[in-house]
Amino acid sequence: MKLLDWFAKGLSLQDYIEVMKVNKEEMTGIYNRFSLSSEEKERLADFKDTGMKVIALTEDWCGDAMLNNPILLKIAEETGMEVRFVLRDQNLELMDQYLTNGTSRAIPIYIFIDKAGKEKAVWGPRAKQVQEMVDNERSKLPAQDAEDFKDKQMSMYRRLTASYQEDSKIWHFVADSIIDAIVLGK
Repeated sequence: MKLLDWFAKGLSLQDYIEVMKVNKEEMTGIYNRFSLSSEEKERLADFKDTGMKVIALTEDWCGDAMLNNPILLKIAEETGMEVRFVLRDQNLELMDQYLTNGTSRAIPIYIFIDKAGKEKAVWGPRAKQVQEMVDNERSKLPAQDAEDFKDKQMSMYRRLTASYQEDSKIWHFVADSIIDAIVLGK
């Protein structure tokens, strides 16, 4: 399938929210509290009303999607981009074309396409600063075969999830990273 076909197959925001079973309140909470800065809006000015579209490969259970999707939506609103949500687990054919490091089905992945359906940029699954946070937290975990690994891992996930929901600085790291991808066409 071509990218425009995947876009057409995707769910609208309303349809995606209706099928969400996990992280709905958390995602909408970030959406309701996040605003693009004037600098971020200025960087997006050249992309307003260009007809760009975004395919968001995502799943509602994903903490990174909970963080990144509402920020993508604010960027899309600012520029007039249409967003469609494609569920990763039901669309591995598309997902496998956008593996992280060539091996991982990490999400979310945002595929920015022009009016003709040509790929203009790809972003995901994390902003550099967020990846550094996650790597730092993982480095503190015991070995996977350690008795307390699962408990410590769950505690790490809770801390990360809380910071994703509360730290507006993280939101702007994500916004800047997505905007960089759009502006640089990466």
